[in-house]
Amino acid sequence: MAYAYDIPFHVDLTDRVALVTGGNGGIGGMFCRALAACGATVIVLGRNLERCKLVADEINQGGGKADAISGDVTNEEAMLRVKEEVAAKYGKINILINAAGGAVKSAMIPQDQMADEGEKTFFDISADAVQTEFDLNMRGTWLPSKILTPLMLGQDGACVLNVSSMSAFGPLTRIPGYSGAKAGVSNFTQWLATYLARSGVRVNAIAPGFFLTEQNHALQFNPDGTPSARQQKIIAGTPMRRYGDLKELIGAMLFLVDERAAGFVTGVVLPVDGGFSAYSGV
Repeated sequence: MAYAYDIPFHVDLTDRVALVTGGNGGIGGMFCRALAACGATVIVLGRNLERCKLVADEINQGGGKADAISGDVTNEEAMLRVKEEVAAKYGKINILINAAGGAVKSAMIPQDQMADEGEKTFFDISADAVQTEFDLNMRGTWLPSKILTPLMLGQDGACVLNVSSMSAFGPLTRIPGYSGAKAGVSNFTQWLATYLARSGVRVNAIAPGFFLTEQNHALQFNPDGTPSARQQKIIAGTPMRRYGDLKELIGAMLFLVDERAAGFVTGVVLPVDGGFSAYSGV
């Protein structure tokens, strides 16, 4: 029995081993399930082993193949341990998806501009909070790529897929640390794609536009549940005039990891944004 999951199209990932960092999160977990539905053996990696096991157990019980491993993507010793465990169990990785990341609440600024009212300003944000944001997003992409790509050399369909953001194309208000870190992810994607181009490992990224998630709910809605002014700006700046559904990221992911569809595609940061990055506002 094959694992069943709602995917827009099927690619054959039989005999592929896919490792997804942040695999216990919203986007990462969704990618794990979609990869399993295409026949891949999926390694669900995250700091919380129990949450990783929930995703892996769901896939295994549904007829797919999955494993759960704990590891902090910002910790080199932890990533080296993950590499050893994966090498011993599977001997290879074909697909690496760096989905771990996110904004850090303590690094957010509750104003669009200095003249706006807010309980704190840019000048009150701690350097440690911003460093945490850079570690989670930039270091957390760089380190797994550095440590795990040696297991991909010489493997069929070898590819790395990073998760960037709309904020990498142009900084979004209120989240300067996150915007800077994701710009680094996009830049690193292009650098690594060039570096590995003759090794047989492709490197690309997707850049999600605006999707409603638990993580950004407080920015999009007022305490009374009404849409925030920020949400109204987002919708006005998105030509399709709506938020994306997270499952609309799956097609872009499957396209980029399938060497038959994207075998000559590397170094690309693909927006999935309803036209946000194409629209000047006029």
